[in-house]
Amino acid sequence: MNENKPPVLGMILKGYPRVSETFISNEILLLEKLGFSIHLFSMRQPRETFSHETVKRIRAHVDYLPETLLIPLPKLLYHNFLLARERPGTYKIAVKTALRRFSRTRKSATIKHLLQAGYLVQRLLPDSGVKHLHAHFAHSPTSVAMFAGQLSGLPFSFTAHAKDIYTSDPRQLKEKMAFARFVVTCTEYNKRHLLAILNKKTALIHRIYHGIDTDLFSWDQKEKKTTPSYRILTVARLTAKKGLSTVYRAIRQLYDQGFDVHHTLIGDGEDRRKILSLIKALGLDHITSCLGSQPHEVVLNHYRQADLFVLGCEIAPNGDRDGIPNVFLECMAMGVPVISTRVSAIPEVIQDGKTGLLVPPGRPKEMAQAMARMLTDKELKNRIVTDAQRYIARDFNNKKLINHLADLFRSAGL
Repeated sequence: MNENKPPVLGMILKGYPRVSETFISNEILLLEKLGFSIHLFSMRQPRETFSHETVKRIRAHVDYLPETLLIPLPKLLYHNFLLARERPGTYKIAVKTALRRFSRTRKSATIKHLLQAGYLVQRLLPDSGVKHLHAHFAHSPTSVAMFAGQLSGLPFSFTAHAKDIYTSDPRQLKEKMAFARFVVTCTEYNKRHLLAILNKKTALIHRIYHGIDTDLFSWDQKEKKTTPSYRILTVARLTAKKGLSTVYRAIRQLYDQGFDVHHTLIGDGEDRRKILSLIKALGLDHITSCLGSQPHEVVLNHYRQADLFVLGCEIAPNGDRDGIPNVFLECMAMGVPVISTRVSAIPEVIQDGKTGLLVPPGRPKEMAQAMARMLTDKELKNRIVTDAQRYIARDFNNKKLINHLADLFRSAGL
């Protein structure tokens, strides 16, 4: 490593850029504005055809790791052979860690992560100026960061979010936390869960909310256009944990009660066909628009038009669940009332009856009742909108929250 270069933060990501992970690109941009030099290592090439404006302002250099063990295997083996020859002791330690982890789960991904880490350390780290590694998501990116830390001697840390926590083997996750310099997570609910896995109280784990750009997501409601029907909005990945079946069954009940409603769904995902089939089966085709993934400016326009935002979050069969979806923060900041469920950390931001309405997951009847209440009780709606906007401005401004993360990186020598 060239000691004359300013210290660089090496950030390991699952994919970059990703439309559904604007909180990561926002974080990178804000850290750069605070003076941090960042080098990105992405485990996957971009898969969307567009990116948000934030990404275009990021200066960080991006290197892409080989994604699979098939075609890139000779390249991976070559750089790992060179590294093992250069640092036989440290490489042996990393191999022992990999074998121990593989014996627990029998997943070949462990070997891939070791080889990717060896490639990163031998091929990409020299002369990069990277002094600390930080991974986003506790599963594969942190596995690569952990092995890269062992192979390079660099400290590493990681941010744990949602699915990566609750679908990970607790033994593997506990080991990663034990090796890490520090751990960041985005909700109190997550923090309690991680502490329970560690089975001890520690200052190792830090809760830092993502927050949003409260300048971007701000809007005078006086500009809201009026339409004959109630406009209901959902922005989400089309996946089991979002509870979209509950949303559509609730909308069907509203429609049957005589409400003139139109629902817009923005997002894409593995359950797209399933959701489209449900919409058709419920006879909601004529009052539903499914727009797929959209850039920020399009989403913002739909926020401006919406009378209500609804998401039916639930715990998926594999244990996956949301933390605090950023769309809640965005809607609340823009004066759109929000209804969701009492799952995970959602009550940390949606305080029932104060900053939004909450119902139990998987209860379309109760969700329909909450939606009808919000749409018809103007006094309730106005009070909730006002309190929610104040709450987000005070506690979820990402320009303020980023300073807590910056302090952690500074304590690591950056």
